[in-house]
This record gives sequence, structure tokens and C-alpha cells, in this order.
Amino acid sequence: MLFAGSLLPGHAEPLKTLIIDGQNNHDWKATTPVMKKALEETGLFAVEVATAPPGGGPEIAAFGPDFAKYKVLVMNYNGAMWSESTRQALEKYMTGGGGMVVVHAADNSFGQWPAYLDMIAVGGWNGYSDKPGGYLRWKDGKQVLDEKTGNCGHHGAQHPFVLDTRAPKHPIMAGLPAQWMHAQDELYDFMRGPGKNATILATAFADPKFGGSGEQEAQLLVVSYGKGRIFHTMIGHDANIMKCVGFIVTLQRGTEWAATGKVTQKVPTDFPKADAVSLR
Repeated sequence: MLFAGSLLPGHAEPLKTLIIDGQNNHDWKATTPVMKKALEETGLFAVEVATAPPGGGPEIAAFGPDFAKYKVLVMNYNGAMWSESTRQALEKYMTGGGGMVVVHAADNSFGQWPAYLDMIAVGGWNGYSDKPGGYLRWKDGKQVLDEKTGNCGHHGAQHPFVLDTRAPKHPIMAGLPAQWMHAQDELYDFMRGPGKNATILATAFADPKFGGSGEQEAQLLVVSYGKGRIFHTMIGHDANIMKCVGFIVTLQRGTEWAATGKVTQKVPTDFPKADAVSLR
């Protein structure tokens, strides 16, 4: 494990990173510090936080981080729509080659913003449920985007579940086990959207005995938007779940990839196997 000031080879200086929070139906006040610590302990990232004001009035209209200052953004936000100027700034940042990481319920946000849905490929719940679109999952050994309409955004009861690596040669997944056990979490299913320029990295079986879809559902994916790179992770419901080494390592590796297009981090020895959760 590295610590701040001890950079991995290939990075001359820490990657400027911005976590965006302030509104979420999940406990962002607890999860943002966990993610900040996980990123900073690699020595690769210099992390700042932009906290949006509550509500949807003039305060949120004035919220406008300077995205261009950062190599990568980490979205821990699910709330009121941003102003048109802030939305345009994010679109410009991503089109021009910015990086973004979308964590768990951040894919419930901005259901009425088509460009954001293009960036994350699929989403659910708030503003997504009344829209027909592609249902992204793994079927018969390949990635499938089913265009039939239906519910959008769902999860059954929390439980530990196995993630299956589907893109073992992708830099984020290279060296990870073919299967690994994730800590008790919400397993998102019926996630829908345009699904454009998306690659599923890992799936999990949404077991009907826990109320799931009965399908292999995308849990980790990457998306391209213009010249930009997005790592979308659907796991990470709360701070306790974020103790899972699988969550920590994929967050660290996914953030580096979103920022640079490569991953220099080695897979740690405590990464979980298929039969047991590993916590830090």
C-alpha cells in the first residue's frame, strides 16, 4: 500500500480529483470521506470535495465547480438538477477528454439530462422509470442491450454476492480473479438507458430468492463520451459496504483509468476470492 507523496511509476504528480456530493438519498456525509481516504492512500490522487447546497433553489443554480481543474471527477451526487451552464460545462469537460467515476446512486440522478445518461450508459429510478430504453445485462455469454420497455431501476434485499469478471483484459480488471465475493450490498437490476459506447466489466446474478431479476446484471462498466472516459460502479451503498476490498480496489483502479486511460496499480494480496468477503 502506498501513501500520499509516494507516487507509482508513470505519474509525475498526483492526479487532481474532485468528489462531488451534497445531495443523495444515501449517506454522502459518511461515504465521501471513505472514498477520499481510499483514493489518497494510493499516493496517486490529490482529492478535493465540492459539496452542493441542499434543495433546488437559487443556491443549487449557483453551484458550478471548475471541472477543467481536475483530471477526474467522482460523482457521489443524486439530487436536484444543476444549472444549464454547469451541465454544459460538464459536457464540454467530458467531450474534451475528462474522466468521471459514477458511484452507486449517482446513476439515479439527472434523469431528464440526456447527455448525462449517455455518459453513464444506464440509470434508474428518479426520472428514468417512465422512459423506454435499453436494458443492459449479460446474456448467453455476451453483452445485451434489450430494447423492450419495462421497469427501470430496482434492487432486492441486500446480501453478499459474487461478481463475475467479463472483460479480463481491460486495464481496470487485469489481474483480478474471474469471480470475487462482494460484501452485503444492494444489487441493482433493470438498469436502462442508451447503453452507447459501454463495456460491461463485471456482472452479478440478481437471485430471485432475494427479490432480484434472475439475470446477470451489469455492476461495473466503462463508457466513452467524446474523448472522455467514465467508470461506472453500481456497488457501494454505504460506508460499511465500502470496506469491501473489492469495492476499494476497483474504485482506485477505475479512478486512475478514468483519469489517464491506464492502470499502474498492482492487485493487492487481500483482494477477495469467490468464496469469502475481504474487508479492510
